[in-house]
Amino acid sequence: MSSPPANHPNIAIIGAGPSGLVTLVTLLNRGVPATLYEREASSSARAHLGGMLDLTWDEGQRALRENGLAEVFKTTSRLDAQEARICGKDGVPRLRRTENDVTDETQTRPEIDRRVLRDIMLAAVPESAVKWGHALASVRALDEGSGKHELTFINGLVVVADILIGADGAHSRIRPLVSPATPIYHDITGAEISIAPAVAALPENADIVDNIGLGSCYCLEGGQTFFSQRNGDGRIRTYALHRGPLDWALPREPQEARRVLLEMYKDWAPWMRKMIEVCDEDAIYPRPMFYLPVGHRWTHTPGVTIIGDAAHLMGPFAGAGANLAMLDGLELGLVLADAVTKGLGVEEREAAIAAVEEKMCARAEVFAAVTQRNAKAAFGPGAPQAMIDAFIEGHSAAVVV
Repeated sequence: MSSPPANHPNIAIIGAGPSGLVTLVTLLNRGVPATLYEREASSSARAHLGGMLDLTWDEGQRALRENGLAEVFKTTSRLDAQEARICGKDGVPRLRRTENDVTDETQTRPEIDRRVLRDIMLAAVPESAVKWGHALASVRALDEGSGKHELTFINGLVVVADILIGADGAHSRIRPLVSPATPIYHDITGAEISIAPAVAALPENADIVDNIGLGSCYCLEGGQTFFSQRNGDGRIRTYALHRGPLDWALPREPQEARRVLLEMYKDWAPWMRKMIEVCDEDAIYPRPMFYLPVGHRWTHTPGVTIIGDAAHLMGPFAGAGANLAMLDGLELGLVLADAVTKGLGVEEREAAIAAVEEKMCARAEVFAAVTQRNAKAAFGPGAPQAMIDAFIEGHSAAVVV
């Protein structure tokens, strides 16, 4: 492991999502100090949130492989969770794919719970490298042209960063430093609900488990969807989405929220309606969908960059967001590590960062377009068949029932 010059730049990463953590791991593994600041109080905060992520060989899995985390990923991910089903509102599968339908390792997309993935990466870095409970209050550029930025956190800490990396998600506080773009409403909203592991395991709920299978079940018809997944801890998570205005409101009171959802899905399969009836009252959340313009780009700003959802937010309809975010973090980390260990000048370093930005934006543009197309298929009049066609096009192995 090479060591950077003693006078290395102060690198600050905002956000402990997949992109921020991969960047941190990549830098530290190559002997380049960096600090990650996260607004959540601890790694266990909101641990029950966030579903499964299917990591691709060339993106998410590559980010782990190149940081020595391939084996731990293999032991904590689930190949059987690649199972997927597509149904209409009757809940009868019209397409199935199982683990056995994917035999080429480079084509596999093992599933891993978002929480487990975070824990893997946190275990690979010193505890001191991640500052929990650091919500960003403000950021400002210092000495025009220097690339330095002053970060002020709500807890009173003030930090001056030579390199500022915004990995802080959809509503990034760092994005305005480089781009005027703001998230656009997808005209898709709804609710996230989940069934606690102990409830999902009850004999009377076996029909729910059996219909979802080991991985994901996508039910869609008439402009509505019921996307369910079986997490590694046994929790069943569902996104009940529909076309609707941004001001559509999900009642805060759990029983009233259940009533609204049951009315919306009144003619859907009984096992789906049962999921609404038995869902965790403390885990019902509104889920409006947003995206950044397809092809989002910006002129490089010295000393600051953005990655992941901060750079190319897109809907979940192509399963690309986390994979792109992790690849962003890897490639940015590799370039920064190389620049620091070689002692490159500021201009050379900034040119290298700008090249990474262009590469990741071009890559994200392709997937953002696919996401938009899949959203139209999922919520359009041709569903579920239109989504089956899109799924087959994007996956080499599937069985139409």
